[in-house]
Amino acid sequence: MVGYLYRNHILEGELNLTITMKTIILPGYSVHNKKWAEEIVVNLRKKIGNEVVIHEWRHRKDPSLSLSITKEIKKIIEEIGKEKVNIIAKSVGVYVAFKLTPIIFEKVNKVIFCGIASVEGKDRSILLQDILKKIPVKNILCLQNEQDKFVPFPEAEKFYHSVEPSLKVISKSRTDHEYPYFSEFKNFLES
Repeated sequence: MVGYLYRNHILEGELNLTITMKTIILPGYSVHNKKWAEEIVVNLRKKIGNEVVIHEWRHRKDPSLSLSITKEIKKIIEEIGKEKVNIIAKSVGVYVAFKLTPIIFEKVNKVIFCGIASVEGKDRSILLQDILKKIPVKNILCLQNEQDKFVPFPEAEKFYHSVEPSLKVISKSRTDHEYPYFSEFKNFLES
C-alpha cells in the first residue's frame, strides 16, 4: 500500500492533480484476490486520478489470524480517514462493506458490490436495507457473474431485488468468481 500511495503522490505532483476522493478496495479473502485489487489500482488511478487504497486483510500479514469483521472495520475506517470514499468490494469484501457502509455513510460516495459470496441469512437483507436508508440507490452498483461458483446471477439478482427492486444489478457473462470489470468501475464512479 505504501508503494501505491507514494506513486500516487508522485503522479499527483507530475500531473498537477488534487486528490478529492479516495477509493478503497475490499478484495475477496483468498490471496489471489490481491492481484485483482492491484489491477484496479493501476486501472483506476490512471483513468480517474483518485487515490486508490487496497485494504489488506489481517490474515495476509499473519496467517494465524482469522477474519474478524470488527477488527477489519476498525482498520478500514482508519485507512479511509476523513475523506469521502468510494468502495469496491468483492466476495467477503461485500459482506464487510454491508457492515461498514452504514457506519461511515456520511463519507460514502458510491459503492460497487462484485460477486456477493452468500445471500443466505436474514442479516444480509437487513444490512442492505440499512445501507439503502443512507445511500441513494443510484450510488450502488451490483455486478454478478452469470455462473459465479458461489452465487449465480439469478440468485444474486433475486436477493438484491427482494430488498430494493430498483437496485442496479448487472449480469456478466463469466462462469467464474473473477471480476475484471475495470471500465465498468471507472464509468460508474465517474457518473
